[in-house]
Amino acid sequence: MTNLAAPIDRNAAFAPDKVAIRFEGAAITYAEFAREIARAAHLLRTRHGVRPGDRVAVLAANAPSYLSLLYACARLGAILLPLNWRLAAPELRYIIEHAQPRIAFAEAAFAETLHEAAPDLPTAPLAIPEGSEDKDGPGTLDDPLLLVYTSGTTGRPKGALLAQEALFHNAVMSHHMHGMTAEDHVLSVLPFFHVGGLNIQTTPALQAGATITIHPRFSADVVLAAVAKDRPSLLLTVPATLRALMAAAGWETTDLSSLRAISTGSEPVHPALVGAVTARGLPLLQVYGATESCPIAIYTRLGCATTAPTSTGLPGLLCEARVADDDGRELPPGTAGEVLLRGRNLFRGYWRDEAATAACMQGGWYRTGDIATRDTAGHFHVHDRRKNLIISGGENIYPAEVERVLLEHPAIAEAAVLGAPDPKWQEVPVAFLVLRPGAALAEEAVREHVAAQLARFKVPRRVVFTDTLPRTALGKVRHFELRPLMETARA
Repeated sequence: MTNLAAPIDRNAAFAPDKVAIRFEGAAITYAEFAREIARAAHLLRTRHGVRPGDRVAVLAANAPSYLSLLYACARLGAILLPLNWRLAAPELRYIIEHAQPRIAFAEAAFAETLHEAAPDLPTAPLAIPEGSEDKDGPGTLDDPLLLVYTSGTTGRPKGALLAQEALFHNAVMSHHMHGMTAEDHVLSVLPFFHVGGLNIQTTPALQAGATITIHPRFSADVVLAAVAKDRPSLLLTVPATLRALMAAAGWETTDLSSLRAISTGSEPVHPALVGAVTARGLPLLQVYGATESCPIAIYTRLGCATTAPTSTGLPGLLCEARVADDDGRELPPGTAGEVLLRGRNLFRGYWRDEAATAACMQGGWYRTGDIATRDTAGHFHVHDRRKNLIISGGENIYPAEVERVLLEHPAIAEAAVLGAPDPKWQEVPVAFLVLRPGAALAEEAVREHVAAQLARFKVPRRVVFTDTLPRTALGKVRHFELRPLMETARA
């Protein structure tokens, strides 16, 4: 196989009339998709002067042309730069100035924002016009293909550079995780500007010759209607979108029987979510990884039982994982440590940031910054981000554990727990809470609720009620934006 575009051509040769992509009522066969990729490659090379190693930016909601540009870049040895359309112009400006793309393809709805962010950057419409085709190119599996900027939960984002071979190995693990074949139909609703929406099911399905239905954006009601009408076999969510599905009016009545599984990831999964999905007769598969791992690294596999519903699963088919101490030594079962990953699905480093790359690598292992334990069967249980760990009086407090208990209270809709400096205990937990509409809750009642289930040192010393929590596009709380509000929580 020369490059990642080759499997699309092979699938087009084997089954030219097989539907590759469904989008807004249109069906695109593998033969048509392969031709659009070839036209996109010719367009990039001739009209925009794209050469191997050049960056091609995309600012758009999910669409078939988004994927055509990805595989066209693979054919040319160029690098796709997905831009988050939820970002403000100054945030986009930083990424564009850092990545220096040659050209940006933009959906019309975002053209003004793109111009504000980078007025001198050449742009083009997202649609790929009719024209000549490049059916071959210099790209190889060894070439970098994706430059994905992290969500910036700690400040300025970093650009993780992923090679074509990383996407190939990632797809093999997705096939293993889901039992995915050409007979599957994937409903793709998460944004392509994140590796989760792009690579957990979407690109693996196209590599397998399956069919994908693309939604431009996530909408709970639209997704449930699509499951009932289009009868997909696989659906990927994150906990935030899964909760939205469960809160929708049609969750209990929609026919979900076409689905073989629902998958989820991006943060620790609350047991209530597992129970709600299994109550509908479906397995909830969990996947763990990072932008830097493309992202699949650890997962539960369809048809294989785990020791607990909260387990993230076992190391993937083509990825090694361990729980290690600060020196990288593997820890015994039951001992908490940092998750380390190694494999050809890993990134090549951070774009123009050798120091950050060196800081997260140790002897070929990527240090994720996540804290986990392994049980005696080898299954991983991810607890929290290492940087979120609260050390109070010498005791470790994992905010995710406290948040899990808080969310069990019927009045609490959202929760985030941070550590605040304390002269006596070093740190104490502070809870930021969003209440459900019409609910009322006293601070002392919050503490009593937590104290009934957790040790006293884990009980929030202060509670801040707020209307919203700042989140990334995948629903992760941006803790660094809450820290300035810590002063308002002081007693």
